[in-house]
Amino acid sequence: MPESLANRSVLMLVADDYEDLELWYPLLRVREAGATAVVAGPETRTLYRGKHGYPCESEAAIRDVAARDFDGVMIPGGWMPDKLRRDPATLALVRALAESGKLVASICHGPWIMISAGVCRGVRMTSTPAIRDDLLNAGATWVDEPVVVDRHFISSRRPPDLPVFAARIIDHLASRH
Repeated sequence: MPESLANRSVLMLVADDYEDLELWYPLLRVREAGATAVVAGPETRTLYRGKHGYPCESEAAIRDVAARDFDGVMIPGGWMPDKLRRDPATLALVRALAESGKLVASICHGPWIMISAGVCRGVRMTSTPAIRDDLLNAGATWVDEPVVVDRHFISSRRPPDLPVFAARIIDHLASRH
């Protein structure tokens, strides 16, 4: 277990219809690198099903976690972001993390939550091309690249980009003192 991430913690968002690989791949990678990763959903100890049927149990309720307790958040895609973007607690949490300069990582449809939290203006980002216009209308600069790092924001497009996305998340967490 690398010491570089031993004192780092990342919040991973989950709800029904999350993109299975986009949650599990980064979750396992950051844990493998030594960070603490907490999975939070609308309710504690609830089993959520991914788009492809893979289950994930939440360890905490989003409304019960605080931005001060984490070094960042990772937002997977799927249809989950369209549901969580309607939750005021989720938006407040993502906004607090972004405003405090902590990691906000998203992939695929994950930026929908960032859009609703109002944290995309002036950020260079990527996503699934399906929400390109949403990001542009929210004030982001959209590019079609496997992963984009802009300050404390890391974004990616889709599951084939997961290896480089997870690597950038780990690099970012390791570079924080």
